[in-house]
Amino acid sequence: MTGASAAGVSLADVRAAAERIRGTVVRTPLVPDADLSEAVGGEVRLKCESLQKAGSFKARGATNFLAQLPPEELARGVITYSSGNHAQAVAFAAGRLGARAVVVMPTTAPKVKSDGARRLGARVEFAGTTSEHRRVRAGEIAEAEGMVMVPPFDHPWIIAGQGTVALEVVEDWPAVEILLAPIGGGGQASGCGVAMRRLRPDAVVVGVEPEGAPTMRRALDAGGPVTLDRIDTIADGLAPTRAGDLTYACAASFLDDVVLVPDDAIRQAAAHLLERRKLVVEYSGAATVAALLSGAVSAAGRKVCAVLSGGNLDTSLLREILAAGSEAA
Repeated sequence: MTGASAAGVSLADVRAAAERIRGTVVRTPLVPDADLSEAVGGEVRLKCESLQKAGSFKARGATNFLAQLPPEELARGVITYSSGNHAQAVAFAAGRLGARAVVVMPTTAPKVKSDGARRLGARVEFAGTTSEHRRVRAGEIAEAEGMVMVPPFDHPWIIAGQGTVALEVVEDWPAVEILLAPIGGGGQASGCGVAMRRLRPDAVVVGVEPEGAPTMRRALDAGGPVTLDRIDTIADGLAPTRAGDLTYACAASFLDDVVLVPDDAIRQAAAHLLERRKLVVEYSGAATVAALLSGAVSAAGRKVCAVLSGGNLDTSLLREILAAGSEAA
C-alpha cells in the first residue's frame, strides 16, 4: 500500500475534485445504524449516497469530469455508457452546464434509471445487455456526432470525484477504522482507497462485489483485469464484465481486500435498510451492508462505515425486498 498515487490519482486530486463539486452535489449524511451495530458487534454508520443528486455517488465523478472540460468540448456535447446511475449522473452534470447529453444503456436497464436520465435531459439509447455492448455503441455515436466520451469509471477525473466520499467520511468521523465500498467498475472504491490511504493510513478499505459479478476479485487474483464470460446478479449497478485498467491499479495499490456477497444477502440488506432505517436503497447500494450481515467482513469491536452507493430502486422490487426481510426475521 505504498506510493503517493495510483493510476495518476492522488489525494491532492481528490481534494481538488471536492472543491469543484462543492455546492453542486450533496454532502450526504453519515447515519448511525444501531440495529446493525448490535447485530455485528461493532459500530456501523451508513454513508447515504442513496440521497445524492441523481440518486447515486456517480454525480460526484461526472460533475468533476465535466467541470474540467473546456467550453469548446462541452459545446460538442457529452456521451456515456452505463447500466443506469452514471447515465443519470452525466445527464445531471450536463444539464447544469447547458450541455447536450446522450447516454447508452442496456436493454435490461431498470425503467427508473432510463426514465431518470430522460427526466434530467439526456437522450437515451439502448444497446445489448453487457458493458461491452453499450461501450461499442457509445463509441459509434460519439464518432458520428462528434461528442466527448465521459467514461463510467476508468478515468482519473472520475476516480478523483468518487473519492470525495471518503473525504467526507473522515471529516465527519475521524475515528473510522473500516470503510466498505461497493465495486462495479471500481471508480468509487478506487477513489476512496486513494483518499483513505493518505488520510487514515491505519484504516482498512474493503471493496464489495456480488458473487455473480466478481470482476475486481478476479482481476486481483489474476494480476490484471480479465473479462468475465457471464454475469449473474440482482445488483445491476455492480455488473460490468471487466474491471477498469486504472481502477484495477488503484485497487491493487490501496484496497486491503475485495469480498464477495451472495444475492440473498443483498436482498436481506436492502430489506434491513428499508424496514429499520427507512432508507430506499437499490440492490447495488446495499452490498456493503450485505457484507456485514453475511459475515464476509467482520465488524466486531470496530468502527465501520458502509457506503450506500445508490438509491435508484425499481419500485416493483419492493414486494421482493419486504419478503426477504420477513424471511430473515
